[in-house]
Amino acid sequence: MEGFWDFVGSYWWLVFPLSGIIGGWAGGVRRWDERRRRDKIELYRLQHADRVAAAEAEESLTDEIERTIATHEETERRWLEYELDAVKTLDFPVMTDMREQVTVDYHRARREAEALRPEDPADLRDRRRLDRYGAAVREYQLTFDVAEREAKRRRASDFSAEERRALDRAKKLLALADDDGASPAERQSAYRRAMKELEGIVVLPDAATAAIEQRIAGELGATAPDSSDRGDTTP
Repeated sequence: MEGFWDFVGSYWWLVFPLSGIIGGWAGGVRRWDERRRRDKIELYRLQHADRVAAAEAEESLTDEIERTIATHEETERRWLEYELDAVKTLDFPVMTDMREQVTVDYHRARREAEALRPEDPADLRDRRRLDRYGAAVREYQLTFDVAEREAKRRRASDFSAEERRALDRAKKLLALADDDGASPAERQSAYRRAMKELEGIVVLPDAATAAIEQRIAGELGATAPDSSDRGDTTP
């Protein structure tokens, strides 16, 4: 052992070239291991190509189904904002006016998408069924976007100055009817006055008036206004 250390002490300068050789050898081993690992993965893929392709196709199909359903649900959420919010309906009346073609278009597309949506998402693994449903959802989203852009562009510009003032008064009254801090009598009176202001101008969706009435049901009690107070409902 002493002879070895004497040798190392005498030829210490060999440490530097030897370390380079050893380091290069170690790096080569690592590269060889990495190539070997990649080769094994590639060999596995080649041996199981059909199984891998099928698994990837299944995963892609699942993602497509989830995206399509999510798009449908998001468009429904946007639609409900107008159906349930009376004040928003008054801000953008085109969205609930069935005399407008853009409104008719998105309602038709909505019914079609809903009719094609299965109760069990697994049914959409049938490619033809998914394609039909996906096309209907895209049409619903597109027609809704068109209607919303038109509604935001026009707002209440189609109404006369007096009608716009009536809409503004109705919005303030509806806000009071929805105010928990107001007295029952104030809320009841505000609701009825708002409906009176809207007569002959705008018909609120059933869902919007029902939502208001539900929130103030305790105050309206047995005297809650019936459908004659709010006129015909939106189809």
